[in-house]
Amino acid sequence: MPALLERARRLLPGLWAGWLLCVALLATPAVFAQLSGADAGRMVGRMLAQEAYTSLALGVVMVALERVAARRAALAGTGPQFSPGMVLALGALFCTVAGYFAIQPLMPAAKAGQGAFSFGQLHAASAAFFVLKGLLVLALAWRAARPPAH
Repeated sequence: MPALLERARRLLPGLWAGWLLCVALLATPAVFAQLSGADAGRMVGRMLAQEAYTSLALGVVMVALERVAARRAALAGTGPQFSPGMVLALGALFCTVAGYFAIQPLMPAAKAGQGAFSFGQLHAASAAFFVLKGLLVLALAWRAARPPAH
């Protein structure tokens, strides 16, 4: 794998993990500490939208980079074509799509008392996907930080 792509494959998961941790542990609590519930909800909703689109882009890039690395390893006989890094990146991408793009559109109706699920149920499911995505990205960053095998 060309050096630039390999560096990106090793750098991006750490940046992505930092982005997720910043949103979850710093930005969201700070907003709820400073604003009223409704205003905080709107602000956090906006932050989560930006996070979701960023995660979507980073997820696609990471799947592509992991695919290139896995293919090279498979051709060299040192690994499978479907690597653990690909599984982690695909899992994080799935969590982004399911947690934000599938669940979030249902929330306004749930707030109004409509739909099959309550707002609390949808919020819990969305939060669970966010936490799982964070764990998958942290695992991807952990794997990327290992010294290269020679």
